[in-house]
Amino acid sequence: MKQDRDIFETLRYRLMTNCYAHGSKLRAEHLREELGCSASTVREALFRLSTLGLVTFQEQRGFRVPEKSERLKHELTHVRVLLEGEGTCMSIRNGGVEWEARLTAAHHQLSHIESRIHAADDAEPLVPLWFKAEREFHETLISACGSDTLKAMHQQVYAQFRQQLMVEDREFDYISNNIKHHHDILVAALAGDELLTRQKIQDHLARHFVHEVPPIAVG
Repeated sequence: MKQDRDIFETLRYRLMTNCYAHGSKLRAEHLREELGCSASTVREALFRLSTLGLVTFQEQRGFRVPEKSERLKHELTHVRVLLEGEGTCMSIRNGGVEWEARLTAAHHQLSHIESRIHAADDAEPLVPLWFKAEREFHETLISACGSDTLKAMHQQVYAQFRQQLMVEDREFDYISNNIKHHHDILVAALAGDELLTRQKIQDHLARHFVHEVPPIAVG
């Protein structure tokens, strides 16, 4: 059972970080050899991953990595803004000092890694650390929302979003803006300013919209 879980998590991580090219076929017999498990274990994991949107499955064609899609990227970005904005505001109301401390710690870790990336000639060795820290920061934002449903939806949307973007994100051309955006989100959340927090989350993700989205209304 533990091995099955390990195989699932390994494939999930690889799919989220684009270790497999968009549109490529995922062959259970090849993955079985690579991962050292049975083909049935691989197929079961791939079927589970298809329910998360990280794998597509068609009869006669098998399992494939989803294609890149500007429309899907836009939709996932929009849903992320909605979920993170609402989830963070709920955490502001419910989280208290413990949540604020966890959020500050998550931001400190992410900010340190992003500063290292900004100064590095070759950021590639830092990519796995950044990926983990960035996910933890955004998960911590909503962690005290009190809604398991919202957190589960966010986890699924975040995974698909990251799958769509990880190739271009590896260039880190935006890293200086990213550092500022994460800091702005932290400051707004700790200040308890819900409207500003929503706006800073939207500002952070705005570059991924295919077409312009109206700003958050005031009042």
